[in-house]
Amino acid sequence: MEKCLELRACAVDSSVSAAYLSSLVAQSSEGGCVGQWQKPNGDNPVRTAVRFPMKLALHVHTEQGVLEAVTENISANGLLFVSDRLPDIDSRIEFTIAMPSAVMGSATDVTIHCIGRVVRHYLQNGEKKAAAVIDEYFLKA
Repeated sequence: MEKCLELRACAVDSSVSAAYLSSLVAQSSEGGCVGQWQKPNGDNPVRTAVRFPMKLALHVHTEQGVLEAVTENISANGLLFVSDRLPDIDSRIEFTIAMPSAVMGSATDVTIHCIGRVVRHYLQNGEKKAAAVIDEYFLKA
């Protein structure tokens, strides 16, 4: 069974920096899960982290099946993605994303498995967009 170092944020507005996450990845020599983060309890979806514009392919797992999507922006707390079909608001989603090594400050891309929920969606310039918060994520080397 994989052993994971568990990280807990101390306040609602705290976030785990990419530099800190990449330092955890750099410490892993055996591969596998190297970290776990859980969002503090609370229902405040107010944006508290910087968003980075990134277009990355996603396979979003929902209760209705798998959706193909592309990210529009990502932060430590959530993401905005575009898809032909959107999951229901308040529905649980899971996805795995490969963060580019240049962004993470590591020698290789970092794979992150995320569990979250959709908080809103809308139509903009003919594109269906959904915003989701990330409640938990697991780093994999």
